[in-house]
Amino acid sequence: MNYYEELKKMLSMDMNCKPADFDIEENVLTIPALIEGRRIYSPEKHFFHMVSTGSNVIINADGCLDEALVAFLRRAKGFKLFEIPNLLTLEPELNKYGHTLSETYHMFLPVNKEVIPAGKFDVRWYFDEGIRRFYGDSRFPNAICPEFKPERPDRIVVCACKGREILGMAGCSEDTKGWQQIGIDVMPKYRSKGIGTFLVSILRNKIIENGDIPFYGTQIANIHSWNIAIKSGFRPAWIEVGANRI
Repeated sequence: MNYYEELKKMLSMDMNCKPADFDIEENVLTIPALIEGRRIYSPEKHFFHMVSTGSNVIINADGCLDEALVAFLRRAKGFKLFEIPNLLTLEPELNKYGHTLSETYHMFLPVNKEVIPAGKFDVRWYFDEGIRRFYGDSRFPNAICPEFKPERPDRIVVCACKGREILGMAGCSEDTKGWQQIGIDVMPKYRSKGIGTFLVSILRNKIIENGDIPFYGTQIANIHSWNIAIKSGFRPAWIEVGANRI
């Protein structure tokens, strides 16, 4: 499967653009729309959202920001607009309309080769309804949603266990049809033992085996999470930033 081609199709529904827009050098500014098949992290249209797969940027934003964004797009070419000095120029404009910049999300796609998990741990698998037993458990803020979300349901959970004790959990939510986002939590006293990489690797393989696309996201400064992604058979693929209500 050509994951990059599938990524462009998926992001084009989020950003109300054409898949081919990610292959050109010019930046693209589009208007918000609630397109069927988009990832649903909010029921509202984007107020401001910017994505890059490495060359240009696509910005999906409310028309009230047009004048500010025309000036913003003149500041730098493509992905350089994600540099902090450039992003900071947007903050006052967003504040005028009751919004603030979100964190930047650094996103990963799988590499096209088999990943053989390192290590050996006892595991337990849970699917769909079986996952609900874990909702409300504060140990797993990244592996699963805090509660059942029908718009992006948790589909698979795999736990590394020692007897009845859970050492770590990896889970995936179907953020749009066929796209499973992986999250990982390892209990503090069991970190740096390869459990995170092992769980993410076997979950990645399971998702691909099921015919879906696994993806992974983290923050720019979370080096430990970046290392887990890379060791588990992922590569950096795109970056995005949005706006939240103040």
